[in-house]
Amino acid sequence: MANMSKEMTGGARNALDHAVQSRDANIMDMVRRAIKHRQVLLAFQPVVQAGAFNRVAFYEGLIRVLDETGRVIPAAEFIGAVEDTEYGRLLDCLALDMGLKELARVPDLRLSINMSARSVGYKKWMNTLNRGLKQDPTIAERLILEITEQSAMTIPELVVSFMDDLQMRGITFAMDDFGAGYTALRHFKDFSFDVLKIDGTFARGISTDPDNQVLVSAMVKIAEQFDMFTVAEFVENEQDALTLQALGLNCLQGYYFGAPVVRPHWREDRDLKQA
Repeated sequence: MANMSKEMTGGARNALDHAVQSRDANIMDMVRRAIKHRQVLLAFQPVVQAGAFNRVAFYEGLIRVLDETGRVIPAAEFIGAVEDTEYGRLLDCLALDMGLKELARVPDLRLSINMSARSVGYKKWMNTLNRGLKQDPTIAERLILEITEQSAMTIPELVVSFMDDLQMRGITFAMDDFGAGYTALRHFKDFSFDVLKIDGTFARGISTDPDNQVLVSAMVKIAEQFDMFTVAEFVENEQDALTLQALGLNCLQGYYFGAPVVRPHWREDRDLKQA
């Protein structure tokens, strides 16, 4: 009976592994097709000032791909499968290219774009950046590049050098998903991030979670020590927003203030003027 149980357990594990591999293969195929046919777009989500919820500090441009039916697929459903691959680098290039073009079209827009630390040193990504910055001398100071804490820690020395070079050109850097990874404080002191985006797991439900209130308060103090601007992600209701405001956050982001949209208001305003 014990051997039979082991065989059944092994069979179930093999079936699960096969299912995961099939899913990842399907995701890779979907992303490959989307990149080939440029069926990729940005969705824009506002990041508001904590002291005035009706004032937008900047927008985050979130990568989306379209599947074969034209359905918009959010990054959470594919980024994990492709981040370590060439497709991940190509998606970073496309996101940056679209973000830079949007900044060129909208002179008062400030926009953050996500990238992986694995794109540091990727020639096509840097060529995309240099080409985009030439469009308008104000673009660099309106561009924010977001790198997740976990990604930055894979190659901290290269990220530090990369950031130093681009900050001299006026670009701002944000550490995304802070608290979700395992930042070694000895490396954290070397980083020169301008913005600290606190992972949404700490913000969600924080109004009734004293432990997370203490943790977020500590993160805010760390950010203040290193002259970093703070943003809380995944803010979904007024109570959490007010709690985060009281804890000293500079900005807030989440569905309470607006969902990511592929047709932001400035495009609608431009269409109306052209009509």
